Amino acid sequence: MSTATPATGFLDRQSLSYEVFEYDYGGGDGPIGLQAAEAIGWAPERVFKTLMVELDGKPACAVIPSDRSLSMKKIAKALKGKSAVMMAPVKAERLTGFHTGGISPFGQKKSVPTVFDDTILTVEAPVVINGGKRGLMVCLDPAPAIEALRTSVASISVE
Repeated sequence: MSTATPATGFLDRQSLSYEVFEYDYGGGDGPIGLQAAEAIGWAPERVFKTLMVELDGKPACAVIPSDRSLSMKKIAKALKGKSAVMMAPVKAERLTGFHTGGISPFGQKKSVPTVFDDTILTVEAPVVINGGKRGLMVCLDPAPAIEALRTSVASISVE
């Protein structure tokens, strides 16, 4: 499998250090993030999933631990909006340039407001985030990655 994706290209252009993990993407039943965590043998709270939402009708991106759920109220508040809903998968794919199950916050076709759950700065580093392809994850230090995206962290998930 090629590890070159728009996401890894973004990380390379930002001179960010990362390691690539590949696994057999099964799709199927159950949360994809938890499947990825199990496949690579990492604790779910250190494996982050990327979710695309619509905030007051405009696209936004949320990155949360794979063992948590996104709070629509919290993401709306973090981005100073009124309401948020999950984006339809086909719309998320068209907007990001990635397939669902492989969406990364890095290297999306169109830059959108992005918020990382604040737990990303309290769990043991490094963390794992999707690398822009189903079955491809990148392991990296979260602080420089967040800085490179010029984004913020906030409490946006619930257990």
